[in-house]
Amino acid sequence: MSLSGKVALVTGGSRGIGFAIAKKFSENGATVIITSKDSDRIKKSALEISNAVGIPADIKNKNDVKNVIEKILEKFGRLDILVNNAGIFPMIKPVHEIDEDDWNEVLDVNLTGQFRFTKEAIPHLQKTNGSIVNISSDAGLKAYQGFNADAYSASKAALILLTKCWALEYAKDKIRVNCICPGVVDTDMTTPFLKTQKDKEFMDNEHPIGRIGKPEEIAAAALYFVSDEASWTTGAILTVDGGESIK
Repeated sequence: MSLSGKVALVTGGSRGIGFAIAKKFSENGATVIITSKDSDRIKKSALEISNAVGIPADIKNKNDVKNVIEKILEKFGRLDILVNNAGIFPMIKPVHEIDEDDWNEVLDVNLTGQFRFTKEAIPHLQKTNGSIVNISSDAGLKAYQGFNADAYSASKAALILLTKCWALEYAKDKIRVNCICPGVVDTDMTTPFLKTQKDKEFMDNEHPIGRIGKPEEIAAAALYFVSDEASWTTGAILTVDGGESIK
């Protein structure tokens, strides 16, 4: 699936799923820009990916977001792909114990942040008939016992519906907007929940296919969505979760 000549922006691209997506795009010919608010980490990660540039940015800061898009246009003159991947995972608590500031921060990063980047990218994607991939979660598809009342689930569910809204709104511009809903993937974000062998075995068994996912498996789905092979695919919600959401 060649992405030769394409310019792709991956938010939260310094680690985990975002890093795997950026690497996969680069391996298939794209020039890749990754963002993260950790300036040291973004520099290190960009050096590990061919044809990659790292731009520090806080997704909660609209001026940072605008700066990223401006720098991409100045350096490369175009934008073809946006992957809205950046996100945070809060401590799991029942709703009556969640602090309002914590609730708002999760929504600001996981939902409003995706809006900020999409808003700034759309005018340039209109010129290239570009593609957007939103990284949601199977936590946005169904309720889970002990994990169904927090801002993470709310933000991921909202991103799924926004995918459909944006796909419908911008189909006339030949912009395709699709969404991936991963299950539990082996990344820095999930490490705190997999500290012991018992934790790992429990989480593996939660997935009917018998294991948690790998970042590269999410990257493979993202590559399909932004490739020409998916030219007739928009508004699609793809679960890549080892069957967890069908139980």
